[in-house]
Amino acid sequence: MQRLLALGLFGLMILFSGCESLSDAREKLVARDEPRTRAYAADQRTTFDAARRAAEQMGYRFQRGGPAQGELEAISGIGSNDRLSSARQISMKVRLTSTLDGGTEVALLLKEIIEADSVQRAGQATATTLRDTPQYEVFFRTVQQVLDAGKNPAKP
Repeated sequence: MQRLLALGLFGLMILFSGCESLSDAREKLVARDEPRTRAYAADQRTTFDAARRAAEQMGYRFQRGGPAQGELEAISGIGSNDRLSSARQISMKVRLTSTLDGGTEVALLLKEIIEADSVQRAGQATATTLRDTPQYEVFFRTVQQVLDAGKNPAKP
């Protein structure tokens, strides 16, 4: 009986020691899907228009959203490998939030959508958050350039 009790206590210790490592793993996964943010000194509507133009300049096609919703979704063109057996796209999700000082905070999340075998398994794609890509900085820089161009229109 004591042996069974000791084995049970040992099992509980192992179970509870794993809880901390599981929560650490969960935090890492959540942090992986965190969007990148940048603040701009423009109202939400103006920033939305700049974000939409920046996305179009980067080759993304507008899907949905608007300044009233505070979100914008766009998707890149479809790319494929040499044998045309797999497909790849990048989805862009932008969330715009007004700040207390009248500016706008922009949160950007890019996901790579890959359909590894589009010939045999059409419609079975995986989406993975892009973390280390220069597209985040390119997008934020382009938004700022569009906003700056709106402030200082070229005079003929």
